[in-house]
Amino acid sequence: MPIVETERHGQILVVRMNRPDRLNALSHEMRTLLAEAWTEFRHSGELEVAIFTGAGRGFCAGEDMKESLANNQPGGRRPDIEDPFMSGALEKPVIAAVNGYAMGGGFMLVERTDLRVAVKEAIFEVSEAKRWLLGGYNHGHIANLPYPIAMEMALGFRFTAQRFYEIGFLNRVVEADQLMPAALSMAEHLLTLPPASRVNTVHMMRQMRPAPSAEQQRLAAALHERGAKSDLMESRAAFAEKRKPNFKGWDNPHDRYGLPTLDSVKG
Repeated sequence: MPIVETERHGQILVVRMNRPDRLNALSHEMRTLLAEAWTEFRHSGELEVAIFTGAGRGFCAGEDMKESLANNQPGGRRPDIEDPFMSGALEKPVIAAVNGYAMGGGFMLVERTDLRVAVKEAIFEVSEAKRWLLGGYNHGHIANLPYPIAMEMALGFRFTAQRFYEIGFLNRVVEADQLMPAALSMAEHLLTLPPASRVNTVHMMRQMRPAPSAEQQRLAAALHERGAKSDLMESRAAFAEKRKPNFKGWDNPHDRYGLPTLDSVKG
């Protein structure tokens, strides 16, 4: 069975991650196949709307920890070709049909989509705080969420589909057997719009999404270097071995004080 499946419903393309035994974790192979599928979708003259989903009880668990450990490469290896879905080059709308766990990089896939439907059992987590030296500071900001909720996301707390619906991150929450019908119904509505209106509106809405400033991104880059790099692999090893991590924290204990600020990283 291919680990990325595609199927056509007229002008609608369904892209399905298919590693259910690994909760659709993002191996290098899967990332590459997704990049190929999105590239084909982008350049197709027949396909106009995509639905992105997963097989099994997980939408996507994010980084393939076992592969990262084997390659000693935290974060995993990215594809050697452009992924227009992740780069933002894809002009066509994408609907997430979240069938289960969306964790770490899996959450980020949902975040890239334009419309979102999830089953009631879906669980979401921004996992960066657990795997890196800086949590996912930008995700709540991108989603226009209040500070305490954005903080909760950045610190790796889990969210149910119902809570994400209530705070406006999801469009619909449905029973499992209604997931694909609901996503297809949304896609079919998009196809009733004039093609230029659909593409232009999606593009305009994406352009209006909040984004961290250049100074905030420089501060984040500095903070990513502030701590013991050995903890990156330790967090992944502990996860793979199902044990409590033994974190070092800082190579130099004084590094926990005098943190860089927005003023100190100004260009």
